Amino acid sequence: MENQAVDAVNLVQNGAYDLSILTLFFRADPIVKFVIIGLFTSSIWSWAIIINKIKMIRKMNNVTKKFEDLFWSTSSLEDLYTKTESKNDNPMIAIFNKSMIEWLKLRNSKIKDKIENRLNNVLVNSINNEITKLEKNMIFLASLGSSAPFVGLFGTVWGIMNSFQAIGITKNTSLAVVAPGIAEALFATALGLIAAIPAVIAYNKLSSVFDNYSIRLETFAQEFVNRVTK
Repeated sequence: MENQAVDAVNLVQNGAYDLSILTLFFRADPIVKFVIIGLFTSSIWSWAIIINKIKMIRKMNNVTKKFEDLFWSTSSLEDLYTKTESKNDNPMIAIFNKSMIEWLKLRNSKIKDKIENRLNNVLVNSINNEITKLEKNMIFLASLGSSAPFVGLFGTVWGIMNSFQAIGITKNTSLAVVAPGIAEALFATALGLIAAIPAVIAYNKLSSVFDNYSIRLETFAQEFVNRVTK
């Protein structure tokens, strides 16, 4: 860290210190560089997750709506199952197919309560499994949203330490001496916020969407049980 401070002081004294973002990164302390790279990479990965989830939700809702229409319009669940048994990429269809497999095994049973209990167990487990799949990588968004500001703050503290090191070397408290370290520090702080804010917003929104879809699946499950046991 001391060598970095000496280099910064020499550049400032020679009037050659450029405060552009790229220059700040390349001349930053290795620790600050590590923080910046980590935050930047995490931000890119979070956006990849967010975009993928948005596309997945749009497709999921479209397919679910079409399947619900088929479910209510068809008079034979066996025929519907024949059409959908190989299409398990949609949560509601996957749940329907698993439940139909169980119902076809039990439909000749004379004990209605046994059928309902078995179907309810299958439906609950299937819904939990499908929601778990939908929420894949959500923990990363939550972790990034809560930790990125603190990681950025660490980079900030380290940059300010460089500034104080420069002051100690030059015995000069002018802004020109401390500016490079402060600029690095503020850059790390800003990057931490840039990574955290979209992750928090996306996590809250996606969680709400998945919660609502879970209720939709539970409603469908109850209607399915009512239909096959009436």
